[in-house]
Amino acid sequence: MELIYPMFVMVVLTFGVGLLTAYTRIRSAYAGEINPKYFRLMSNYEVTEKVAKLGRNFDNLFEVPVLFYAAGVLAVALNLNSQILLILAWVFVVLRIMHTVIHLTYNHPLHRFFPFLLSFACTVAMWANIVLIISARA
Repeated sequence: MELIYPMFVMVVLTFGVGLLTAYTRIRSAYAGEINPKYFRLMSNYEVTEKVAKLGRNFDNLFEVPVLFYAAGVLAVALNLNSQILLILAWVFVVLRIMHTVIHLTYNHPLHRFFPFLLSFACTVAMWANIVLIISARA
């Protein structure tokens, strides 16, 4: 049940980046930095680097983290109390926060890649751990 806490932190991170993305897009449109027609299809017009980075990071938070949430919900639903799962979940969250901070600040692709890759590995390990626990119960 403790898995709810790292999942909640990921939700807070996602909401925070989402709100910052919306604010930045609106502010940029009102400032004339972006043609408001861009928002019809989210293409065909130039956007500022900040708007592009925020939008891409927000999108990232709906890619691999979906597998993290699915693993967490499954573990909670099946009452899989595993310290390994909990540790992997918290490591995943810390790595995704690092990924977001790097992406939204100095945005060095190689520096950003390592937290992404390690968080991906945490998700794979979470799923492997769930399968092992379920297999051991059978």
